[in-house]
Amino acid sequence: MMKVLVYGSGVIGCYLAHILCAAGNDVTLLARGQWKEQLQQNGLKIRHHLQRKTTLDHPRVIGGIEEDDTYDAVFAVMPYNKMQTILEPLAAIHAPIVVLVGNNMSPADMQQIILKHSACEKQVLFGFQATAGKRDHEKGMLICERAGIGAMDIGCLRGKADPSTRSKLTALFGKTGYRLHWQPDMEAYLICHLAAVLPICYLAYACNGDLTDSTGKQRKLMRMASREAYAMLKAQGIPILPEGDDQYYTPGIKGAIMRLLYFGMAKWKTAGDLIACEHCRNAFSEMEMLDEEFEKVLARKPDLPMPNWRALKTQMPGWDSIRKQYGSR
Repeated sequence: MMKVLVYGSGVIGCYLAHILCAAGNDVTLLARGQWKEQLQQNGLKIRHHLQRKTTLDHPRVIGGIEEDDTYDAVFAVMPYNKMQTILEPLAAIHAPIVVLVGNNMSPADMQQIILKHSACEKQVLFGFQATAGKRDHEKGMLICERAGIGAMDIGCLRGKADPSTRSKLTALFGKTGYRLHWQPDMEAYLICHLAAVLPICYLAYACNGDLTDSTGKQRKLMRMASREAYAMLKAQGIPILPEGDDQYYTPGIKGAIMRLLYFGMAKWKTAGDLIACEHCRNAFSEMEMLDEEFEKVLARKPDLPMPNWRALKTQMPGWDSIRKQYGSR
């Protein structure tokens, strides 16, 4: 049994805490406000939507870091626009392994800050867990959308993680079936991920936060936009990671799978909401910042036209309008 801190209690952090509890670890979950109170009173209750089951775990719930606490590993699961604010507190935690989980367009800078201010020797890694859903405060539970047990793409900023670190992190998940997919270059991975995510974001906003209002023509435009973005990254010498992911936006079996997924998100409102729209509505500040950072990457190759990307993006309202629409939620 190992002692683990999950710093952040959104959908991804809560599901990660659930899996770590299932593996028999001593899990602490850092949460804030009303949600922290609900977790302390009722435990971590998750409704697994596709699996049609509900689980209840009882990790230790805290509202802030306690100076005398030590952990074997820390998973920081925060939106990109908020991760910057917790880097020094993460550095102060006595833990040899810190994993920053989620979208991230500044991984090198974040790693540098953590190592500079660290209270002990640390290995900093980056991860991405494909879990979606939302909190239901009225029922005091979280609704989770996932495929299978779950997995995390994980690795160092660049290069391979050392065998000892890989072994320790793999052991954390025991026999739960949760998989760690080790990537050779997480900086490239995180850039590539936005080539897939941002077009979905653009279309969600263009459809007023409801993908069921999208047309077949718009969904094709979304796929073509991602294809252009992957081509742009390749032209810059950025490796496509996970390897072969760009093939989901071309003709063939992988392309057919992606077309089916997009069709399901558009025709099944619950799935579209849990997978994409709910996050776009609630995390518009994060999406705006990611869009701004990705545009800087695209600007490195201004001679490569991206007509589908631009056409899709012009269909959504401007970020000022989006902030006004969803900021009052």
